[in-house]
Amino acid sequence: MVFTEAYATEDIVLQTARGLALELGLTAVTPGAGAVLRMLAAAGSAKAVVEIGTGTGVSGVWLLRGMRADGVLTTIDVEHEHQRIARRIFLEAGFAASRTRIITGRALDVLPRLADGVYDLVFVDADATEFGACAEAALRLLRRGGVLIVNGALAGGRIGDPAARDVETVTIRDTLKTIRESEEWISALVPSGAGLLAAVKR
Repeated sequence: MVFTEAYATEDIVLQTARGLALELGLTAVTPGAGAVLRMLAAAGSAKAVVEIGTGTGVSGVWLLRGMRADGVLTTIDVEHEHQRIARRIFLEAGFAASRTRIITGRALDVLPRLADGVYDLVFVDADATEFGACAEAALRLLRRGGVLIVNGALAGGRIGDPAARDVETVTIRDTLKTIRESEEWISALVPSGAGLLAAVKR
């Protein structure tokens, strides 16, 4: 695992965004997880991406670097101050303001206002108790062949422990099971960073 994280290198912009996240007490995606986001965005030639959880822009920069040059990242967060930092990070990374649509608000309030079936990728890095609802919304938002990615899928290492019955772990476990058993998704669990659930909409 250590080598998989070291394999993905970060430039000064990402290092700065990561440092700011630490100062604010936020947990940004690891370099390894970020590299997976960039790769999946590139594999699907993603033009329209939704990110739930802006933070200080770490995952947003990784996503933008994998997206098409004319792609737009719609990023949602309840914290306006975090988004103000992320906006600056996106500009420092060389992305024009027109490449991002930054929406302040609760994801579950904002998602119903987004269009059906037009997004290439939805990245969820939110409160674990909202994973299920966000995954349901993603099914509506994504085009066929679009990708859902959920960060934190290993529940801090508790996911495989049957004795772990806290609300967060149970919710994540239920979301993983629902998506794995659904006819509407083709899924895989990627052990990068905090664990990424990746699923393609059939």
